[in-house]
Amino acid sequence: MSGFDGQGLRPLDPAYSGNVFIGATEDFGAAQAVIYGMPMDWTVSFRSGTRLGPTRIREVSVGVEEYSPYLDRDLSDIRYFDAGDVPLPFGNPEKSVEALYRYVKSLYEAEKLPLGLGGEHLASWGPLRAAWERHPDLRVIHIDAHADLRENYEGEPLSHATVMRKVCDGIGPDRVYQFGIRSGTRDEFQWARDHTHFFPFDVADPLRRVLSELRGHPVYVTWDIDVMDPAYAPGTGTAEHGGIDPREAFEAMRLLSELNVVGFDLMEVAPPIDPSELSQILGAKLVREALLAFVR
Repeated sequence: MSGFDGQGLRPLDPAYSGNVFIGATEDFGAAQAVIYGMPMDWTVSFRSGTRLGPTRIREVSVGVEEYSPYLDRDLSDIRYFDAGDVPLPFGNPEKSVEALYRYVKSLYEAEKLPLGLGGEHLASWGPLRAAWERHPDLRVIHIDAHADLRENYEGEPLSHATVMRKVCDGIGPDRVYQFGIRSGTRDEFQWARDHTHFFPFDVADPLRRVLSELRGHPVYVTWDIDVMDPAYAPGTGTAEHGGIDPREAFEAMRLLSELNVVGFDLMEVAPPIDPSELSQILGAKLVREALLAFVR
């Protein structure tokens, strides 16, 4: 989509009929949640293509059932609006992150639950800043194959490899919960063990153990598709073997439904890398689960 009105909330053309996520309402005002795209892959360090993730996730969602047997809910039970992609300045990570921060801030001001589609993981820093500003007591759940805790990557502080370090430096590492991590430097793993709530390799079981301490707090969930084993989601820039399977992913989403989730994003889906479309279809199913888990 080409742009937004002055408030940054709706398509410029009210008759916009581009690709939207299955079941999305055309009534922004009635929507409880807003899906928006973050078409950015300016700092990827291996294989590019994640800027095309939001569009393709929407396109393949037409093949996904609206009913979730995992949550026993149907998309027809809730109201959500698909705003299209946030216009980003190509190749400029700083201005792109700022644009995403401003957009998601406007969604919070409109009392909408934001659900972002990425896009490289650095893009999450904008929405996370907006969530923290809106909810000072925020906790962050980071589900990923990579620690993303470097202070810089090859001299660049703005990178998909540094996003969670920025979150930790902002809200404090004691409010960050990391699950499924199985790749990073020795220093990153040690720093995580010393500072964050760090649960490498697995997601559902450790998440179940910490639910009680997360209840009562606003929670932002940032989910990198590469937490999945590449057997299930090969379409991502930096695939890492040894990941979780879809059953564990859906169980984790069911557990997350017990929390007060105030924001969610699904990152790093790279359609050009996966002609089978398995990654994009799984991404669409995870977005369905997120909608049904978090929209009350």
